[in-house]
Amino acid sequence: MKWLGIGAALALGGLSPSSAQDSTDSGFQSYLVGFRSRALAAGVSGRTLDQVLPTLTPNPRVVELDQAQPGGSPMAAPGRIQPFQPYYAKHVTPDLIARGRAAYAQQRGHLSRFERETGVPEGVMVAIWGQETSYGGYTGDFDLARSLATLAYEGRRRQLFEPELIATLKLIDKGIPRYQLKGSWAGATGYPQFLPSVYLRVARDGDGDGRADIWNSPADALASIGNYLVNAGWKAGEPWALPVVVPASLDRAAVATHLNSPRCPRVHARQSRWLTMREWRGLGIVQAGGRGVSDDAMATLIEPDGLGAQAYLTFGNYRAILDYNCSNFYALSVGLLSDAVAG
Repeated sequence: MKWLGIGAALALGGLSPSSAQDSTDSGFQSYLVGFRSRALAAGVSGRTLDQVLPTLTPNPRVVELDQAQPGGSPMAAPGRIQPFQPYYAKHVTPDLIARGRAAYAQQRGHLSRFERETGVPEGVMVAIWGQETSYGGYTGDFDLARSLATLAYEGRRRQLFEPELIATLKLIDKGIPRYQLKGSWAGATGYPQFLPSVYLRVARDGDGDGRADIWNSPADALASIGNYLVNAGWKAGEPWALPVVVPASLDRAAVATHLNSPRCPRVHARQSRWLTMREWRGLGIVQAGGRGVSDDAMATLIEPDGLGAQAYLTFGNYRAILDYNCSNFYALSVGLLSDAVAG
């Protein structure tokens, strides 16, 4: 059933605010009745369902936030470049770098082990923690079960949110207390801002206490981030990107990608097609920093601030960061913060 705000209800049916609210609550409770059978079939215990479902009510603020999302609209008109530099200035700040270095030093004993086990550099794990929640400074205060039930009932993206509601209930089945399951309005939770289904898939115990507590343990959060990136295809020993200088003579049309990514196509369209480092060097691309990379390594070119500004050759590990958050600006910020924290 589609959620109707008070204004829409009045306009469509001449309902009073109290009648509109009653209609919404009735529809929500009807949704939960059907949901209960689906959750049981998915393996959620009847005990947890009996404990949680009667406490749930729709959250209008969550629906407002969801409906304010662009829903796939482009960030800019075709041909217009959204500059990266303003985003970078807000997301790779001196304060974030300084606190990242402190967190890096504090967790170094755990991080070195995680890097050995996963191949994910210590700085990358720290940088994602910093980008997601400012090293645990803010993780969100929306009740996950209520938010996800609201979003699943509202229906615009039920195929996404109902499984996450089921996953949240499974976390409660595992003994994670309801009061701890707080996060963003869209269901991301803990220091790494995992969706509940992601927690079930990749969360790891990093401090050896037998629990994967991504809400209170930095070690668990960092181990879980590393495991996520491994599952996303991270390759040990490969860089995420290299800064490069692009000659004015480069024919961008000749290196443009002709592939249409099934996920986040506009994000991937900002990158060139894959060429070897040997081919890029043959086109006059000059490495401007970072360590040496073999001639056979495959890379794509991205010029996030347009022609003549800082450019990067990105490698497969950049795609692993994109899997975490499908935004070129996010992935670049994670990589650059990582370099600053670990460097």
